[in-house]
Amino acid sequence: MKRSFKLMGTGAGPGTPSFFCECAGCLEARQYPKYSRTRSGAVVKTEIGNILVDAPPDLRVQLLREQIKDIDNIFMTHWHYDHFGGLGELEYYGKLARKQKVPLYLPPSAQPEFAAAFPNLFEVFEVKSWSFGEQYWFGGLSITPLAACHGIETAGFLVETVNKRLAYFPDTSGMPATTAHKVKGVDWLICDATFCGDNWFPQVHMSAEQAIELGKALSVGQTVLTHMSIHYSRPVVNSELAALAAKQAGVKVGYDGMVFEL
Repeated sequence: MKRSFKLMGTGAGPGTPSFFCECAGCLEARQYPKYSRTRSGAVVKTEIGNILVDAPPDLRVQLLREQIKDIDNIFMTHWHYDHFGGLGELEYYGKLARKQKVPLYLPPSAQPEFAAAFPNLFEVFEVKSWSFGEQYWFGGLSITPLAACHGIETAGFLVETVNKRLAYFPDTSGMPATTAHKVKGVDWLICDATFCGDNWFPQVHMSAEQAIELGKALSVGQTVLTHMSIHYSRPVVNSELAALAAKQAGVKVGYDGMVFEL
């Protein structure tokens, strides 16, 4: 069985297209569904099961689209709605199909917030807290939460096998020095590129241009842009994103369903 990391969604909070928006980016996505972006999340495939990274509100649609029928563990980067809103979609999977609790690794500070938002789901999830810097092993693959800069307690995840290293940071504004040291030289940096142009919230997010510069500074093999808003700052269409990426070696625009073999 091949190990892999799949981007289930690559959009920011509003998604693309947004139901309330008729900007150029949203109109393009309506006309050409391949340019649609569901909210950001991922699935890691290992020899011993599938690990869900975040549970965006689009989770049910994503799982159906990618024909994923089993979730064996869940790691949450942080407790913002566009990353946890789909947890409830797993209620009946747990009750009717799996019939045992799914381990759910939360930021330590999110434990009370989970209890407030989903008081009836403790029978579905085995709720745990992840710890920064701890390696969690799943067969021959490990996941390590590393500190991100996002205003609340937030992790990016370093995913490692014997041959490959991938860093997933969908929500961050740069990186703390200790995190940057551990991420330096990874094969792939999948990075927050929420804004194209002006960054409205530089303390918690990055622009596509800033993500590209971060990848250069960290000497990564490839920088992959994710968590894109399309219509913050200004609307942006796919051809503009592609042109931006093409200016730099080793830069790719992420898309829903994109796979990285580990």
